[in-house]
Amino acid sequence: MSLSENKPLECVALSLGYEQKIIVESLDLVIEPNRISVLVGGNGCGKSTLLKSFARLLKPLTGQVLLNGADIHSLSGKDVARKLAILPQGPLAPEGLTVEQLVRQGRYPHQNWLQSWTKDDERLVHKALQDTNMTEFADRSVDALSGGQRQRAWIAMALAQDTDILLLDEPTTYLDLTHQIEILDLLFELNATQKTTILMVLHDLNLAARYAHKMIAIKDGTVFCQGAPETILDHDMVKAVFDMECYISTDPLFGTPMCIPYGKGRKLDFQAVKHG
Repeated sequence: MSLSENKPLECVALSLGYEQKIIVESLDLVIEPNRISVLVGGNGCGKSTLLKSFARLLKPLTGQVLLNGADIHSLSGKDVARKLAILPQGPLAPEGLTVEQLVRQGRYPHQNWLQSWTKDDERLVHKALQDTNMTEFADRSVDALSGGQRQRAWIAMALAQDTDILLLDEPTTYLDLTHQIEILDLLFELNATQKTTILMVLHDLNLAARYAHKMIAIKDGTVFCQGAPETILDHDMVKAVFDMECYISTDPLFGTPMCIPYGKGRKLDFQAVKHG
């Protein structure tokens, strides 16, 4: 296996910021191939900033982001889009665009002046609509959708792009619990069947622990700890990263760590609460 295959996405001595404010400083991180990695951490810790840099949406102050071994900023936007898809926070669609038109945009990186729309393009668009339960909304304007439906339409566009790497910034935002599980199950299946490398930001620690092969806890713009959920998700990590007290139990269905928060600095008598 080549170095680029072993490390499809990584950053080396990466520093990121806006104007004079440094958000991420001298960070080294490798995203494991064919696995689901989840970034967790408090608001403003640098999770979304890091994800933008991995997607070539934010240029480093210093250091590099490497895509299959090449500096991502040395590649054309179209080359990057053929290998990597991103669903950012709060994306906006042009007014009047239908769901199917939005999803079809995911195929544009694969088009050129020699090759027009193909049957394979059509198949991937319809599959993405079907996988996200958006087929019945294909002709509806994106503007007319609910927040959850709109999120699923954007995820369908990212799936239609059919890349080896998928980045998602809080993909379950605006979704009710049923649709959160549907989307995360879909991403889990995509990873299992197609070996798609997935990196996403999630706020729900229990969902992160359930679906991630690897959790990466970010604090103050650097990696506080990383590893399999059962090795890093404990009381001390939650206290240090989120400044929150919690009790760690075990998910009875999946056997993964389950975080039960009870507030900053608050002490509870668990037996008294249990028998109440």
